[in-house]
Amino acid sequence: MKLDLLKRQWLDIVFEGRNKSYGAYELRLKDGNTNLRAFFIGAVIFSIAVATPKIAEFISSATEDDSATIDTKITMAKLPPKEEKPKENLPPPPPPPPKVDQVKFVKPVVAKTEEVTEEPPKIEEIKDKNLGKEDLKGDPNAELRVEPPGNGPVQQEVVEEDNNIYNSAGIEVKPEFPGGIAKFYNFIKNNYQAPDEPGLKGQVFVSFVVEKDGSLTDIKVLRDIGYGTGKEAERVLRKSPKWTPAEQNGKRVRCSYQIPIKIETPEE
Repeated sequence: MKLDLLKRQWLDIVFEGRNKSYGAYELRLKDGNTNLRAFFIGAVIFSIAVATPKIAEFISSATEDDSATIDTKITMAKLPPKEEKPKENLPPPPPPPPKVDQVKFVKPVVAKTEEVTEEPPKIEEIKDKNLGKEDLKGDPNAELRVEPPGNGPVQQEVVEEDNNIYNSAGIEVKPEFPGGIAKFYNFIKNNYQAPDEPGLKGQVFVSFVVEKDGSLTDIKVLRDIGYGTGKEAERVLRKSPKWTPAEQNGKRVRCSYQIPIKIETPEE
């Protein structure tokens, strides 16, 4: 029996009585289509590889032709002449400034030796004499007075003002309210108006700077208990009389100070 290897008949004979679902039968069955597909794909790839240089050469030549054409068009293009608009009625130019008399400046020149009319005095002639603009005769019989040497102008010592703010914890002489700290808290007690809030208890911490003249500046509320207690403390401190300023090295200085103000309102 003669078999054609390109047909399916020989596969049935080879795989007769065998497991055709194993995979080899399917591969052999689709072998012709696979070979044909591979042939066409290879032919397409080969054609592209052969034609690519030709396509690139064609594109580059076309680009050069286009650029040459564009250059020619740009070179040969002519712009229309610019139309000059007639000048409108412009004001006439201002007249030239009037002429002013001018004097020629003559550069001074050092005189020559033969042109000098007066000889300068010799050293022997000006010895023990004062120099001036003209010759004057002195009195040889006049009394000679020699003033005692002076001390010269007195230079005042320049004192640099110390505007640093010192901490009350390390100052030599601390600032003090007139009459002491007890008087100060008595002043706050008589002037501080507590808020109308029953059962309110706490402390308001404030800081300020005692200036060299004893006035209080830079008043700040560090902590309060609300209800306007901090603003009321600021108001009272601004009414404070002047303190005795702090001292450092025997001089008055600015000094920072912190105090707590105890707040307590009655229960309902």
